[in-house]
Amino acid sequence: MTTHFKLRAYGKINLGLDVLRKREDGYHDVRMIMQTVGLYDQVDLFFRREPGIEIETNLSYLPVNENNLMYKAADLLMEEFQVKNGVFIRLRKLIPVAAGMGGGSSDAAAVLVGLNKMFHLGLSMEELMERGVKLGADVPYCIMRGTALSEGIGEKLTPLPPMPQCQVLLAKPAVSVSTKFVYENLHANDLKPEQHPDIDGLIEAIGRGDLLGVSGRLGNVLELVTARKYPAIEEIKGVMREYGALGAMMSGSGPTVFGLFSNPKAAVTAYEDLRYGEHCTLARQVYLTNFYNNRRTEEN
Repeated sequence: MTTHFKLRAYGKINLGLDVLRKREDGYHDVRMIMQTVGLYDQVDLFFRREPGIEIETNLSYLPVNENNLMYKAADLLMEEFQVKNGVFIRLRKLIPVAAGMGGGSSDAAAVLVGLNKMFHLGLSMEELMERGVKLGADVPYCIMRGTALSEGIGEKLTPLPPMPQCQVLLAKPAVSVSTKFVYENLHANDLKPEQHPDIDGLIEAIGRGDLLGVSGRLGNVLELVTARKYPAIEEIKGVMREYGALGAMMSGSGPTVFGLFSNPKAAVTAYEDLRYGEHCTLARQVYLTNFYNNRRTEEN
C-alpha cells in the first residue's frame, strides 16, 4: 500500500467568463472557458492508521479544520466509504488566495484524487467529479484540468483542444475579493448584449490553435464589478499591454490579472517591472508561467 502521495494542484485562469442569468435558486448560469496554468500548490497526503483528518499549511491564516475545503473533500470520501484509517494533509501554497485562480478548489480536487488512490476506492474520474461539485462549482474542472468549456453553474464541462503554448504573466493586487460580493453586485439579468464576451468566438479560435484570435476575444463580465472597485486591475492590464501582451484580463471574480505573451523576452521584462520596477506597488504577487495542457485521465 502506498502511504504517501505527492500531488500538484494547478491553478486556472478564465479565457472567457460570461454570466447568462441569475437563477431562482440564487446561483448563476455561466459560460466560461477554463484553462489550467503551470502555477501549482503542492499537496502531500500521508496515510495514518489512526482515524481522523489533520492539515498543515505554510500559511498561518488558512483554516486547518472543517472550514478548509481540503478537509471537506477528505471527509466526504472517508465518510461515504467508511474509511477507518486517517490522513495527514500538508499543503505548500503558491497560488494566490482569494484571487480568482481556483486554488482552494484545486487543492480539494487533489485530495479527492489522492485519497481515491490511497484507499483504493475505485472511483472513476467522472465519479470523482460528481462528488467534487458538492464542494464547489470549480472542483470538477480542477479534477479534469486542461482547456474546457464550463456551463451551468460551472459543473457542465466540455473538453476543448489544448491552447497553443505561450508565456502567462500573473499579477495579484494587494486585495482579496469575495466571489459572493462580485456576483451579488453584477445584476446579471440587466446586462446589455454588448457586455457579454464572445465565448463562441473563443471556442472557434481555440479550435484553430489561433493564439492571437483567442487573445483578441478575451472577456470577463465580472470585471464590471471587481475592476470598478479596484482600479489596480485596469492599471496592471495597461502595464502588461505596454510591454507587448497580446491580451490581458482579470481571471474569475478577481483580482488576479493575467497577460498572454508570445515574446518571452517581453514577458520577462513585464514580470521584472511588476515585481521589482516602477510598477511594483500595483501587485503583491507576480508569477511568470505558461499553460498546463495535461488533462487528467484515469491513470494520472
